Amino acid sequence: MHSAHSWRDERVDFFDTIEAPGYLGLKRTTLEAWRCRGGGPKFVKLGRLVKYRRSDLDKFIEARVRSNTCESA
Repeated sequence: MHSAHSWRDERVDFFDTIEAPGYLGLKRTTLEAWRCRGGGPKFVKLGRLVKYRRSDLDKFIEARVRSNTCESA
């Protein structure tokens, strides 16, 4: 029987709320605002801790790649 793929199947790199904005080149307050109102990258809530998986940050970036200014999101 094949089990569903999970985060445990491979090494997952996590960023905290200080590292993630640096990785994205954004201010910490920008990510905080997006967590509250939506629109930002997916995040993991571990108790009171907020973590970002590198793979989710990379997907967030890739989803915003455009070849010209006329392309919509």
